[in-house]
Order: sequence, then structure tokens, then C-alpha cells
Amino acid sequence: MTDPVKMTECESAAMRTIAFYLPQFHPIPENDLWWGTGFTEWTNARRGKPQFIGHYQPHEPEELGCYDLREASVRAAQADLARRHGVYGFCYYFYWFNGKRLLERPLNDMLTDGTPDFPFCVCWANENWTRRWDGLDREILMEQIYGPADAEDLMLELLTLFRDRRYIRINGRPLLLIYKTHLIPDLASIAAIWRRVAAEAGVPSLYLCACETSDTLDPRSYGFDAAVEFPPHRHQAVSLNAKMPGLSANFDGIVTSYRSHILQSLDRRPPSYPLFRTVMPMWDNTARRQHSGTIFTGSSPELFGHWVEEIVTQTRSRLAGDERLVFVNAWNEWGEGCHLEPDQRYGRQYLEALRDGLAHAQSSVRER
Repeated sequence: MTDPVKMTECESAAMRTIAFYLPQFHPIPENDLWWGTGFTEWTNARRGKPQFIGHYQPHEPEELGCYDLREASVRAAQADLARRHGVYGFCYYFYWFNGKRLLERPLNDMLTDGTPDFPFCVCWANENWTRRWDGLDREILMEQIYGPADAEDLMLELLTLFRDRRYIRINGRPLLLIYKTHLIPDLASIAAIWRRVAAEAGVPSLYLCACETSDTLDPRSYGFDAAVEFPPHRHQAVSLNAKMPGLSANFDGIVTSYRSHILQSLDRRPPSYPLFRTVMPMWDNTARRQHSGTIFTGSSPELFGHWVEEIVTQTRSRLAGDERLVFVNAWNEWGEGCHLEPDQRYGRQYLEALRDGLAHAQSSVRER
């Protein structure tokens, strides 16, 4: 581990910020069938309604508008906006169901066109698709099945991504995130298969990272290299429902504190395994879940910027070199009220808070 007091300016500049990126902003036949013709994430976002007095809903985009990710100009504008505000790269959700891919168009077009020239990695979103948004969790739309043959097929599908020069690496090793590792039976054997298939194809050793979306285990115990936080998972929520003026009588979700989440995050003790920290600008998934959603109240660009600065400072003191990563959930989760992209209320303020938080953390290192 590098002593932050002794870091050179060059070393201190090595921090990389990666934002999770949702590709569900273009229509696909499956979503047309399941949710109605023309469905995209904008359909979800428009459903947002205030649940109490002062509740910020719906979230509406500002300068990028209700874009379509099939347009190269949109993807270029996103990358330019991200780069100018301190985002190093995007982590695309990768939807693969036993050989069937969904929402693959933006990623495929980026690979084929070579634009935007912006770093990326992927997170395999390995969970069933259900009618959860309708409250019908048991109705499975796309099922995820696990086994050795499927593990090989998945890795073969990913190899093209890993060979792209823009793909994010840690010490030369392609970074692959898995969203819900606890769903995969005999995970250690599956991880070994992934590593073998990649090695046989001449791809450097994988850097496997487990998202903390369930009870936390040492990822090295099942053949992974590290974990990445995934807020608001792990938050010990205290209900503020009784304090919300004019709370809808139909609301049976939870309103909780954004500030409390930051305090819990900053107070977390470092685990024995490599852990990448994650910040979120805000969270409110009532547009998707309606009356059963979770709302973090009290978010502001100022609080978010403070959180960024502190997490970056912690990361610099605990990790070195290519492992000096911080994630952001998310770049464009509009249906979950969780986005860095400019909206009509705050404009670029959250992006600017990210940029300034990164800069302040670097300045504090230089002053030591």
C-alpha cells in the first residue's frame, strides 16, 4: 500500500472514476412485447410522481434531452460531458441470458464504430428479468440459468470486449464486474472456467470483481479479486415516513436519509480484501416502483461533493496504482432517480460536485 504522504504528483493523479451506465434508452422487440410499443427507460422516468410535499419527482433531463442511444452523437455527447467532469470511463450493464443478449445495441455500436473514444468495462447483470415493476416478481420474462457450458459461452462472448483497446484494465487485466454473485451456484468453479477460457484465448488474467448486492463475503474465497460497493445496498435505513409532510396514503415504501447513508459509508472499516468504494448522487426509485419505492431525501450537490472528496481520500490511502478506483452509481439511472447527467432542477451541479470533489482530494494530497 502506498503512503499518501509520500505519493508523487503523478501518482496522485492516477485515481480513476467509473460510472455505471444503463443502456435501456432505445426500444427493443422484447420490451415492446412486455411493456408496450416504444418502451425505454424514459417511459419509467415519466411515471414519477411526488409522494409528499417537496418530493422531487419526476426527474426530467436537461441538455441531453430524452435521448436515443442508437444515435452516435448522443453517445459522443455523454462521453464528452463525463470526461470534462472527471469521469474516467463507463461500466455498461451487460445483459446475457444463456446466449441471448438484450439491450446490446449501444455497446455493439460503440465497438463497431470505435466511437466514442472513451474507456469502458462491463458488469454482467446476472439476474432474472421479472415483472417486478408491476409488483409481479414471480412472472419471469427472461430466466438466467447457470452451468459450466454457459460459463464458457459467456466468456467467449466477452472476449471481443476485452480485446478492445478502450477496455478498462487493472495491471493489464480486463476488469469484469458480476452484479449478483450469490445467485451463481458453485461460483469458485465458474470463476475458474472463466479464467481458463480467457487464458486459452490469449487474454491476460481476468480481474474479477463482485458487486456488494448481498451479504458480503471475502471475494477471494470464491476466486474473485475484489468487491465493489453498490449503494444503496448495505444501508441501515431509518424510516422518515412519519416526518414527511403530506405523505401519500398509498405509499408503503420507505423514505430515508441521504446524509445518514454518507455517514455510514465514511464510517465503514476497511475489510481485509480489496474493496472499491462507490458514491451515488441521489436515489429515488418511485418512478419504477411507484408507491413501494425507496426515497433517499436530503441529497444535494454539496453533500455529494463532500462524499466524493472523502471517499477519494480514503481510496488514495488504502489502494495503489491501477486499483485506485472509485465508482459512481450511476451515470444515467433516470428511472431510479440516480444520475449524474444534467436534469432540469440541478443542471450540471452534480457533475461539477464530482469534478470539484476529485480536485479537492488531490489538492489535499499535494498539501501534505
